Amino acid sequence: MGKVSGAARAMHRQFKFSRAMSALLPDPARIATAKPELLADLAYGWGNEGWSGEPEYLLACLDAAETASGPLLECGSGLTTLLVGQVAKRRGLTLHSFEHMPHWAQMVRNCLHKYSIDAAHIHDTPIQSYGAFDWYGLPALELPDRFAVVICDGPPSNTRGGRSGLVPVMRARLEPGCVILLDDAGRASEQAIAKEWSHELPATCRSMGTSQHPFFAITVGNH
Repeated sequence: MGKVSGAARAMHRQFKFSRAMSALLPDPARIATAKPELLADLAYGWGNEGWSGEPEYLLACLDAAETASGPLLECGSGLTTLLVGQVAKRRGLTLHSFEHMPHWAQMVRNCLHKYSIDAAHIHDTPIQSYGAFDWYGLPALELPDRFAVVICDGPPSNTRGGRSGLVPVMRARLEPGCVILLDDAGRASEQAIAKEWSHELPATCRSMGTSQHPFFAITVGNH
């Protein structure tokens, strides 16, 4: 019974997710006015029910993609990859996502293929040491020279140095005016990173979202 129940639940998730995606893909920005039930179906189908009550970060990512002047970078792939990738496709842009877990990267690729979202590219980027910190390894990747938006929701918080490696590794590719959306601003580690990046880039930093789910919008100044 357990296997049958598990298979039935997986099919139910797939049905809910496909229906929600069909409703949102023509215009992902509709998520801002979508019924709570649709958001819940999207989160349930993806397998992350906890997201459904915290769409602020995703909305900010979609808004940034709508106004981006060039390619977008994503640190850590997931549901955001599909929806932002669809915006990038419609606008003639590209989204490059770093993912350190091969099985997860393949799952997201399969979803991108299923929904014909060919503007999003998942790069297998295992976590490696950069001396003082660990971050995504970028062996022989063909990447744009400049990024206009960075969606920073990875690597995992238990990575040595957390998400701090973005700026020292990618600084030369962050164009003036680039907006970095750093999630989990309620954590002390992310607050320290935002302060560090604001000084090093230099950049301006705004706290956004709600008290339950804050995030930082960091705008890169002239290097």
